[in-house]
Amino acid sequence: MNPSYIQLLLELLPQIALVVTAFALLAVDFALLRQRDPTPRFRTLGRITVFGLAVAGAMLFFQLGQVQAGGAFVGPLRTVVLDPLTVFFQIVIVVVTIITVFISMAYPFTTHVSEYYAVLIFGALGMNFLIASEELIAIFVSLELLSVCLYILTAFHKGMLRSAEGGLKYFVFGALSSAFMLFGLAWTYGLTGDTTLAGIGQAATELAKHGLHGNGAMLGVALLFTLVGFGFKIAAAPFHQWAPDAYEGSPTPATAFIATGSKIASFFILVKVLFIGFAGAHGSAAWGGFNSGWIAVAATLAAITLVVGNTAAIVQRNVKRLLAYSAIAHAGYILTGLVAANALGAASVFFYIIVYAFTNLGAFGVVAAISARVGGDDFKDFTGIYKRAPGLTFLMLLFILSLAGVPPLGGFFGKFYLFTAALSADPHNLGLFWLVALGIAMSAVSLYYYLVLLKTMYVSDPVAETSAATDRIAAPPFLNFALLFSLAVVLWTGIAPQQLLGWIERFL
Repeated sequence: MNPSYIQLLLELLPQIALVVTAFALLAVDFALLRQRDPTPRFRTLGRITVFGLAVAGAMLFFQLGQVQAGGAFVGPLRTVVLDPLTVFFQIVIVVVTIITVFISMAYPFTTHVSEYYAVLIFGALGMNFLIASEELIAIFVSLELLSVCLYILTAFHKGMLRSAEGGLKYFVFGALSSAFMLFGLAWTYGLTGDTTLAGIGQAATELAKHGLHGNGAMLGVALLFTLVGFGFKIAAAPFHQWAPDAYEGSPTPATAFIATGSKIASFFILVKVLFIGFAGAHGSAAWGGFNSGWIAVAATLAAITLVVGNTAAIVQRNVKRLLAYSAIAHAGYILTGLVAANALGAASVFFYIIVYAFTNLGAFGVVAAISARVGGDDFKDFTGIYKRAPGLTFLMLLFILSLAGVPPLGGFFGKFYLFTAALSADPHNLGLFWLVALGIAMSAVSLYYYLVLLKTMYVSDPVAETSAATDRIAAPPFLNFALLFSLAVVLWTGIAPQQLLGWIERFL
């Protein structure tokens, strides 16, 4: 065996640990636990899942120290590239998955417990490979592994019609977007003759010099199709139609995983593809100076996404559906920082997706804990819930305020860095001020529907005052730990944001 492949195998030990954990779960469940009640099985197999994820996380933490001291590992054909930033985000994915498992343990919803946890782990595996890839084929295969797992998770609630509906819509839109992306990537390879992002970047710089003529125009078509595919993955308008139904229909732990882990991995690889692969075809989105390139396309998507996500959220009366449109709006904020096309822009995107992920994990964890007791996740089910779950609603208050961008929580500094990066892209005439102004205006709009949700939970009177409707709701200890950990990240990034941002900037 080629020594480089032996080294690749050693570097992939954390991912191998994930695969072993998934198959161990299936073996233990089929051999020992299959006939038992789902609730204890969720907790027993959840502990095994957390242990396997913790082992993989420990390996990644050791690997982080190695790459920081000895430089990045580059696998054959750049199918796997492990640098400090990549390994760090792989650790974040593992932590996100562990918190999702804690939420799942408090929300038993299926008898196919080991299969659910195994699909969750394979989804995390796809995210790990996607983050580490810098080659088109590896990127596409990793993205499809992740997507298939998310389709399954969305439709996993077999007893609910809306779960099947959400899964079907997600699958159909996902298949179409994959076709667009594959077409764009294939055309990119045909024009550049290379499948590595670094090689494509060099060739794209030369092709972009031709502008809208000849191969330069063909590069623009390839870029457009690729961005359409990624627009679906990040739920950017007008490619967002799957998100509300998928978020509402999927089991709440799966919704948390889709809203967080997939956003981290998708935006991370999108930054790589645009900043490395299409570095020479950036163009401009400055007011009065639009120029063809990915910045102009991304800025247009950001503006549409901000307006659609925030305005559509106003009329929602289901908590998960409201958070889905909120997620669409946040994709617009992230794209606002992305169009800066500089180091601060990349750092602000990476900072924000971490803050956003743990904020959403906390919010969906609270929704899971409450909806498991009240039997639904519509606004009417959360009316006056403060009286029954004061601790959980206080946590929800903090997570919602972070999503709204209220200081001193992490969401405020996340938006601040995104908007600052966009303004720094053209400091002389503030050419992207139009997009930042729109983002600030839409942030004000978002305050309305976030406050409506908080009013429903804190101020509105419950519909009924039966004994069952007055029982206290408390989360189990493991879920409380997950929620408090998520809150700690949100508070840390709000109180000392420069610590995380500075570390990210150091390794960009």
